[in-house]
Amino acid sequence: MNAKNDALQDTIKSPPSEYKTMKQATRISVAVTTVFYMLCGCFGYAAFGDLSPGNLLTGFGFYNPFWLLDIANAAIVIHLVGAYQVYCQPLFAFVEKTTTEWYPNNKLLTKEIEIPIPGLIKPFKLSIFRLVWRTIFVIITTIISMLMPFFNDVVGFLGALGFWPLTVYFPVEMYIAQKNIPKWSIKWLCLQILSMACLIISIAAAAGSIGGVVSDLKVYRPFMTSY
Repeated sequence: MNAKNDALQDTIKSPPSEYKTMKQATRISVAVTTVFYMLCGCFGYAAFGDLSPGNLLTGFGFYNPFWLLDIANAAIVIHLVGAYQVYCQPLFAFVEKTTTEWYPNNKLLTKEIEIPIPGLIKPFKLSIFRLVWRTIFVIITTIISMLMPFFNDVVGFLGALGFWPLTVYFPVEMYIAQKNIPKWSIKWLCLQILSMACLIISIAAAAGSIGGVVSDLKVYRPFMTSY
């Protein structure tokens, strides 16, 4: 039996390491996202130029087929809910840590209520302070976003601000440091040219978004969406 088990194990291919799996998944996700974004951006601009709407599905007043719009809206909700959680967690942690350091003896801020949940070994710990302040924060940000009729321009401006430093500059510099790429070598120069080109694109995108916001403010209507 042991000989048979050893023979079977020898014929079964071992799964790839986590490093290889994540590397392949990252490459596929980046490639698919890049192709999709480039197709939407380039084809939209080639077809409509400066009049290309922010929402290619409904920007022309056509709302058929409904099932496609429903899928697109559901994808937007899933994307924004996940991104909202990721980007707000550092702010939540900073406010809660600072508050507990300033008022360590305040039971309202530090007390946690243990709620037993069937199926879980440890009870769920609920903080009244976290529940109240995070709820208020979400309500305020939601109202502010509903007041803005220029959603696409604001998102474009924020994306332009975060694109170059987070997506290009820091990864490029970390790669150079990790691989010990010599300064002024051909590979180093190519990476720096790529970084500078992306910086110029980010500045141009931010300027365009600011111009769009200025134009939208001339016909500002709260709680109304403009394209």
